[in-house]
Amino acid sequence: MSKRDYYEVLGVTKSASKDEIKKAYRKLSKQYHPDLNKEEGSDEKFKEIAEAYEVLSDDDKRARYDQFGHADAAGGFGGGGFGGFGGGAAGFDFDDILNTFFGGGGRRRDPNAPRQGADLSYTMTIDFMDAVFGKETEINVNKEENCDTCGGDGAKPGTSVNTCTECGGSGQVSVAQTTPFGQMVNRRPCPTCQGTGKIIPEKCSECHGAGRVNKRKRIKITIPAGVEDGQQLRVSGQGEPGVNGGPAGDLYVEFRVRPHERFVREGDDILLELRVNFAQAALGDEVEVPTVHGKVKLKIPAGTQTGTTFRLKEKGVPNVHGYGTGDQHVIIKLVTPTKMTEKQKQLMRDFAAVSGDVPDEYQSSLFDRLKRTFKGD
Repeated sequence: MSKRDYYEVLGVTKSASKDEIKKAYRKLSKQYHPDLNKEEGSDEKFKEIAEAYEVLSDDDKRARYDQFGHADAAGGFGGGGFGGFGGGAAGFDFDDILNTFFGGGGRRRDPNAPRQGADLSYTMTIDFMDAVFGKETEINVNKEENCDTCGGDGAKPGTSVNTCTECGGSGQVSVAQTTPFGQMVNRRPCPTCQGTGKIIPEKCSECHGAGRVNKRKRIKITIPAGVEDGQQLRVSGQGEPGVNGGPAGDLYVEFRVRPHERFVREGDDILLELRVNFAQAALGDEVEVPTVHGKVKLKIPAGTQTGTTFRLKEKGVPNVHGYGTGDQHVIIKLVTPTKMTEKQKQLMRDFAAVSGDVPDEYQSSLFDRLKRTFKGD
């Protein structure tokens, strides 16, 4: 079975930016995540989405995919995508092949180029009412920050970072190899600077040359009104710091909403079970009903049956995207008493007699009297 086009999988165009690709991936991965979507085939759909994002989010893999399609999207030819190599070439890396035969023609990332920092995730448990109306709050997040002592360059204060003399700051070295085709030159990460292109003679005592330290940072966030359990909030620029002057990553806060003791949420609507007694249901009544917006009066018509639902317009949850407010649905539940006084029981018997509904105990006593009559007792 042939694979779908990765751009089609994510629902983006071939000219889509990295941010557009990331946004499409996050939306689809949440929609089809096996933990959230129990529909048949959602796990395979999720794997397909993840595979497409892995390729399109990487500049090198995306460039190879745009040029060669699925045959080389992950860095190897595989599946006999090119005649002559067949399935046996599946382990080759495209960059390695170009490097070997053309002396470094493959695309390599500049170790000194600015790179965006990694994204962070945080799970936050909030109260039901905070999810309904939103709230400004603060959270503590463990994250890497640029070292204050060295300013992020990893060098001891008063010293400097040197360019690696082995690779000249490129982060790569040329290695000559003898092959059946003759001597070829391949480029590899510099072993002296580990591909960074920099040497730190005296490392910072605080970060030990890493340029970063782990800190617990307090971040202010705004919980959106109407947020649902499992939804995420993107806090721009609060992820890991960028590399070589690149922008910081983002922080994604996932909300877990505690259930309420009385209210049940369904989308933007709220369900409430209202318990009433026989007299209220039969004769009708006006009662106070709790809502998330405060108490309101509800008129119960005479003869209301258990299970009847009344709608309180716009007494539900504000839509998180600003599309109005949901409703509250009040479901009537008739409560049958389990303990009654003799007077209450007699009143119920009288009511049954007037209504023509004879309780079982009356029927039993009548049947016993008839049996005694026929026996001549």
